[in-house]
Amino acid sequence: MKENYRLREKDTEIPLATAEKWTKKWSDPKTEIDLKNKVRAFLIPKINLELVLKQEIDAVRAYMGINDDGEQTLLIVGTRYDEKTGIYVDMLPESNHKEGDTENHVNVIAPAIYDFSQPCPPGGDPSSPL
Repeated sequence: MKENYRLREKDTEIPLATAEKWTKKWSDPKTEIDLKNKVRAFLIPKINLELVLKQEIDAVRAYMGINDDGEQTLLIVGTRYDEKTGIYVDMLPESNHKEGDTENHVNVIAPAIYDFSQPCPPGGDPSSPL
């Protein structure tokens, strides 16, 4: 696992194929997670929160994954409530996003998936009671 490091200054958008691979790896019962280094929290870059909130969404959904470095990671996607089905539908790139949805809206961006991957430990706040 990496040492404590400063958050990246840019967004951490990842492709849908990468997100699918990481979440499947985390869900796979054959994947072993070192419980001595069990993740308790994630430090989330502010820029990613701002970008997901600009997608005209109703909520966000967080998925657990294991990245290519073998670290647990948190993936965030925007969702919209579907009145017909009664569920929040993930707004994924190149899938259920209709072309033109953001055309007439200022400062709205297309759906994307963000990797919030600074796990704790090691990057935690030692003075936090959490």
